[in-house]
Amino acid sequence: MSRAVAERLPHEWFGQARLPQYPVGARLRDTWLVMGGRGCGKTRLRAEWVNALVRGFSPFAGCKYGRIALVGETLGDVREVMIEGPSGLLAVSRADRPRYEPSRRRLVWDDGAVAQVFSSEDPDSLRGPQFDAAWCDEVAKWKHAEACFDMLQFGLRLGTRPMQLLTTTPNPVPLIRRLVGSDEVTVTRMRTAENAAHLSPGFIRAVERQYAGTRLGRQELDGELIEDREDALWTRAALEAATGWGEGALRRIVVAVDPPVTSRRSSDACGIVVAGLDEHGAAIVLHDGTMRAARPQDWAARAVALYHRFQADGIVAEVNQGGDMVKSVIATVDANVPVKPVRASRGKWLRAEPVAARYAQGRVRHARRFPELEDEMCDFGTDGLSGGRSPDRVDALVWAISELMLGRAGEPRVREV
Repeated sequence: MSRAVAERLPHEWFGQARLPQYPVGARLRDTWLVMGGRGCGKTRLRAEWVNALVRGFSPFAGCKYGRIALVGETLGDVREVMIEGPSGLLAVSRADRPRYEPSRRRLVWDDGAVAQVFSSEDPDSLRGPQFDAAWCDEVAKWKHAEACFDMLQFGLRLGTRPMQLLTTTPNPVPLIRRLVGSDEVTVTRMRTAENAAHLSPGFIRAVERQYAGTRLGRQELDGELIEDREDALWTRAALEAATGWGEGALRRIVVAVDPPVTSRRSSDACGIVVAGLDEHGAAIVLHDGTMRAARPQDWAARAVALYHRFQADGIVAEVNQGGDMVKSVIATVDANVPVKPVRASRGKWLRAEPVAARYAQGRVRHARRFPELEDEMCDFGTDGLSGGRSPDRVDALVWAISELMLGRAGEPRVREV
């Protein structure tokens, strides 16, 4: 390494970047997908990535890149954001600043490296040119996403290791789902809050106050890929509309427990949901206390604690797997807590359908956002959850709402004022 290069190193991007913005070469596959919230640092990352490749600061020793594709939603987006934007290629070029030639739709560096501009509106423009690297911006918004991406793959054929960086705010379009599910893609997720030091404090406070926990917030701020299943009993839009509860008194409250079959650390979680019935006959989901417990005593202690915290009328516990053991283990924590055993005689989907119908009628609301519970609800289809996972939270929810609205109500507890 020359002295001149050594003196530049402390000022280079890899000396300033957060770890997610500059993964080491051993962790980086040839396709790198970065999904992040608004203002999380995606634009700076991608511009610095191209700048580093051109200047020889590649994560892969000995690789220098000189034929690069810049692909955006439109040609205007490439120019306004990727090239001339506040964190674009021209802004981050501290040395070896390239020249932008708009008439030829390209950036040119003094050493001969060239970055050509393309739009997702014209996939066929990628027929013919060839590259050793590509930066694809806001892929989830592309007009002809899959056709454009596929055409690009045929052009990435130069050099010893062609690479591509795809950056986007997540949206579950087919191309993004395909990339996230591929073993050949490195996926990095970044949250807006991680870059708070470079954002207005007022902005952070405002968006978190308004959008934290919502589907839009999880997508646009936390960089999460939020999906609904077509055959799911619930949708995220409906659950967001069902969030919020006034000051009405609750005349009955239950803690529903769906115990795991075994007590190993690898076992399913224990679903625990607290819900109440208000004076108008509407159900309110109050709390999701689901936990992964190594011992039955752990989930029993959690259920009893919630019983006392919410001054509930009783605990409803499924006993298909544990039988009398379920009541017994709760009794070891507090023998005075009333426990109603329930046994499933129908499949999970059939048990959940009447509960989903009460949601559709506007008769069930959530006191606040319960992201993990809502994720399960919106992924609960005719064959259960994706990947064969156990719907522990949904099971507990169904038992709670069924007890309050579909079964014979017991005597309400006299609660403290």
